[in-house]
Amino acid sequence: MKYFALASFLVISAATYNNHAYAQQTENEYSNLQEVVVTASHQPISLQQSGNAITVISAKDIENSHATMVSDLLRDVPGLAVNRNGVLGSSTQLRIRGAEANHVLVMIDGVEVNDPSQGDEFNWAHLPVTGIEQIEIVRGPQSALWGSDAVAGVVNIITRKADKPLQGSVYSETGNHGANHTGFQLGSSGDSYHINLSGSHVSADGENISRHGGEEDGYRNTTANLNAGWQPLDNLSFTLTGRQTEGENEFDEIDFFVTGLPQDADKESEFRQRFGRLQAELSLFEDHWKQRVAVSISRHNNDEFTDGSLTGDKSVRKKQYSYLSTVNWAENTQQLSLLAEHETEDFSQRGEAQPWGDPNQDRNRRTDSLALEYRVTLWDDLTLAASVRHDDNDEFQNANTRRFEVSYTLPNGDTRLRATYGTAIKSPTFTERFGFFTNFQGNPDLQPEESKSWEIGIDQTVLDGRISLGLTYFNAKLENEINGFVFDPMTFAFTAENINGTSDRQGVEAALDASLTETLGLKASYTYTDSTQPDSSIGRDVDELRRPSHLGSVSLNWSPTSQLNVNLNAQYNGTQDDIFFPPWPQSSQVLELDDYTLLNLTANYQMNKQLSLYTRLDNLLDENYEEVYGFQSLGFGAVVGVRYNFAQ
Repeated sequence: MKYFALASFLVISAATYNNHAYAQQTENEYSNLQEVVVTASHQPISLQQSGNAITVISAKDIENSHATMVSDLLRDVPGLAVNRNGVLGSSTQLRIRGAEANHVLVMIDGVEVNDPSQGDEFNWAHLPVTGIEQIEIVRGPQSALWGSDAVAGVVNIITRKADKPLQGSVYSETGNHGANHTGFQLGSSGDSYHINLSGSHVSADGENISRHGGEEDGYRNTTANLNAGWQPLDNLSFTLTGRQTEGENEFDEIDFFVTGLPQDADKESEFRQRFGRLQAELSLFEDHWKQRVAVSISRHNNDEFTDGSLTGDKSVRKKQYSYLSTVNWAENTQQLSLLAEHETEDFSQRGEAQPWGDPNQDRNRRTDSLALEYRVTLWDDLTLAASVRHDDNDEFQNANTRRFEVSYTLPNGDTRLRATYGTAIKSPTFTERFGFFTNFQGNPDLQPEESKSWEIGIDQTVLDGRISLGLTYFNAKLENEINGFVFDPMTFAFTAENINGTSDRQGVEAALDASLTETLGLKASYTYTDSTQPDSSIGRDVDELRRPSHLGSVSLNWSPTSQLNVNLNAQYNGTQDDIFFPPWPQSSQVLELDDYTLLNLTANYQMNKQLSLYTRLDNLLDENYEEVYGFQSLGFGAVVGVRYNFAQ
């Protein structure tokens, strides 16, 4: 470990001897307000036309962070809480504003990638930054646009497009815990085409996840990404995107009979993810009528092994066919979009039959949807929007969701007021309805969860846009929340039930983005969340699990020369409740996890136009903490790397 740390500091020290002047200002929130986002509406809009709270992680942010996994980038976003079950490759959940992990819709280039075989969640453990150009996080209910899963927000991953005749890069990095990360990117573009191919391999020997024992839990991940397009006519274009990730991660199992905690075990999971999308876009009448037809496919395969033998597998295939028609008029100040979707999901599960049930099953579900969105901009300062959506599900009653939003920029141009109101739904998962491998029995009588929420916010810029402030208050109420940890004393198994009453989520998000000097930038965020649900056993509301009340981060970005960039980042995670299941017949216990602060440092030294050296130091203070009860996290980590870029 000490050699990696020494090498990292040498990279930083050597770079400081360069005396070239640097005149680049840090990006700030004011400039971000002019950016175009594709997730907050059926058609791309500028940030200042949306009433939602939106964060955009740019290509520059990704480059400066030198992060390996996308989940590490999301820890600095207001309203987002990340929980990882141990070391690199362990199951990782993301929650927005105190909602459930499966209340967040995740898309990669427009493909919905939530995994129905894992409770409709997306497992963030296996998403490296390979080929990613931009990440858009839209907080608040988005079901009126995107349907079920978008109860609390949407995270859209946008991959890189080539913009030069020939461009590419290769990189390699190594660190302690046996970590290695290598990758490449190769692209080309011309007058009527673009194509970009990228790939990476991540591996680590890992560390022990359990509190006790010494077995290391390793990880392997190989990812390839394609983004290609062809425009045969000025008003006609085709786009093809695809992404494949496969690998394996080792993990420990819970000792249900002695300690109730993870213990060393020879267990391994193999995973494979394949996502693809083909779409055609046609523009008519001088871009006043735009049409898009798309086909998206996502596939997940997860196999589990114990002592080298297959113990169970799950697979799912999701297909989505969509047609979008958008008409705009009155000098593009009014816009009406109609979306029609047909979606099918096929779920398969295999495993050994147990006394409490047979896990072998094949399930499917179908959803047909229609969505309508109207947007109008008045006097260049006021934007109003309304969206409605109808979902016809073959298993539940038809669902209707709606959303209203307003964004108003005051005459001074430095103050923007915004507000949204929306309803959302979340259908029960395959697991909740039909059960899975462990002692969990499905409940076919579950009803969809229903949410109503609203938010108000203000964005303020000062000092000619060098400092940007954002403040948002949010409030959400959830009915029919599904509790997946209900113990049935008749079968000695767990099941899922709808909770009577209303679950409440409310809080405040604050963000700061400042260019302190020409070489020093500051970003900070803070989130307070109060997330509770009814508990009939004690007759009052209780805090939801794994929802810290306080989250915060601060990042200082220093560029003293044109060749050196240093970023110091601090992340605070407040106390949070988690659940512990001791050996039967003891009852489950709610325990409080300690708060923790992580200090991280990254540095990049541009030796010349093509070659750069970089380092990343994680958890500089070697904090000992747990994000999930009983699962150890990594201590201090150091990485050094080299990157070579070329273009013509």
